[in-house]
Amino acid sequence: MRDRLTTCMQKGFLFLCLLMSLTASLHAQELKIKNIVLVHGAFTDGSSWSVVISILQSKGYHVTAVQNPLTSLKDDVAATERVLARQTGSVLLVGHSWAGAVITQAGNAPNVKGLVYLSALIPDSGESVSDALTRLHAPMEGMTADKNGLIWLDNPDAFHQVMANDIPLKQAQLLAAAQQPIAASAFTEKVTQAAWHYKPAWYLITENDNALNASVQGHFAREASAHISQLHSSHMSMVSHPQEVANLIDTAASRLQ
Repeated sequence: MRDRLTTCMQKGFLFLCLLMSLTASLHAQELKIKNIVLVHGAFTDGSSWSVVISILQSKGYHVTAVQNPLTSLKDDVAATERVLARQTGSVLLVGHSWAGAVITQAGNAPNVKGLVYLSALIPDSGESVSDALTRLHAPMEGMTADKNGLIWLDNPDAFHQVMANDIPLKQAQLLAAAQQPIAASAFTEKVTQAAWHYKPAWYLITENDNALNASVQGHFAREASAHISQLHSSHMSMVSHPQEVANLIDTAASRLQ
């Protein structure tokens, strides 16, 4: 009796796996945009997208996370463009925080059909991140560069408070250990042509954000004429709310069909 029950459970689990695989395959076949390129912001790296990547892959998407050097806007745009050039077919380009500026420039690539901004900084054409924040009366404060011109956020308590106040401290400590500094000069480099003038955009406003005020995010979202969503999340929404972030990306891709 016990063996029969075990066999049934195993078969049931196998059936569930097959059903999930079939569902993902059918979803993928319906999509015209199958490529998702994810671009991380300052003080993080591509691994911050891990759970979101897994969810999107289960839906049938081809997902790539860019590894930004964070040494300049030009360098980050180049790193993103190299990944975009490797995609076969249309792309939905996603940027978090600082990467909002990166995808605003890199998003001019012809295979990019839409932009998704998460708690993102979005300069206009001919404008830097610093220019945009000053224009919105929200100048950058409290970030001092070291002798190499780099800004760090490697203090675990500070990382937890500023970037990820809605996840356990131990998880924030892991993120802080892997954080990547950004060159202070990157914030003064200007975007030459803002892709959101020509391509549809989505923006996720994170309401429990200590890194970028939600009201400032709202200004950026409205200027970009983006489809706006709101989430009670810290700045690191892809870590604390990966399912919601993946759902937004999936929705954007589906609406671009």
